[in-house]
Amino acid sequence: MLGKTANGLFWMFRYLERAENTSRFIETGQRMALTRLGSDEGEWRSIMQTAGALKGFEATGEDLTKDAALDWMLRSRDNPSSVLTSIEGARQNARLVRTALTHEVWEAINGCYMRTREQLSRKVSDRDMPAVMGAIRQRTALVRGATHGTMLRNDIYNFARIGTFLERADNTARILDVKYYVLLPSVMSVGSSIDNVQWETILRSVSARGGFRLAYGNDYDPTDIAYFLILDGRMPRSLAFCISKIRDNLGHLAKNYELTPESSQKVADLEKRYLSRDIESIFDEGLHHYIQTLLTLIGDLAMQIEKDYRFYE
Repeated sequence: MLGKTANGLFWMFRYLERAENTSRFIETGQRMALTRLGSDEGEWRSIMQTAGALKGFEATGEDLTKDAALDWMLRSRDNPSSVLTSIEGARQNARLVRTALTHEVWEAINGCYMRTREQLSRKVSDRDMPAVMGAIRQRTALVRGATHGTMLRNDIYNFARIGTFLERADNTARILDVKYYVLLPSVMSVGSSIDNVQWETILRSVSARGGFRLAYGNDYDPTDIAYFLILDGRMPRSLAFCISKIRDNLGHLAKNYELTPESSQKVADLEKRYLSRDIESIFDEGLHHYIQTLLTLIGDLAMQIEKDYRFYE
């Protein structure tokens, strides 16, 4: 496969996942604002910082308000990670690799683009926000469903999956980091009712509340939640699950090309050193430090994959 085709597939699915994940950040911010005392500005500054969107917003010189933050994360074309920009990026990459996609996948991504562009052509009101966020997730899920249901399990599928799970792992790590880096107003809140509500919101933001209740019941213990989102291989948005899928797909590619690229070694080392631990040792190290280390390693892994498979040649 040509490196440019692999690159297009990889980024098409990264952008799709990013659009969905940005919508999750927005919902997380809105839910958490209900449980925290303080100004909208402080709340949304924290959410945007964790989403990696704050620096670009500050460069515009605009005052940071809730409405300005929502507009920047949802529909600003100056923000490379906004929902609208991400959907446009996914569709643009899909056009570049059109012959590698089935008709069903192309129709799904094209429909996703047209409907999202229509809904985000103007500012979204608070009343309409839940419906718009739900529609975005539904349309991106439709593209994934068409991919699973119609695509051959070959190199095309492997690069699509690697892009999806790299972006998903990055997002889960960032949402977890919201909890300890951003949310608690003071140490006094740990273990309080506010703390518990915020942990439940974290689960909702990655669609994990139902799965957690099935596995652990109704007791929102922070240690159990952190384990569920970091180390539990049953949870499809946990870090362990995402990295294991990247390892599997890299393994298929290595077998097809009869080589063992450096990216395969990097993902094996990441699993061994950081995802084969117990949750207590992670808390002892410090959740924020652990998450920041993982985010760096995930970024390094993405760049290594681009090098190994010559995305820009």
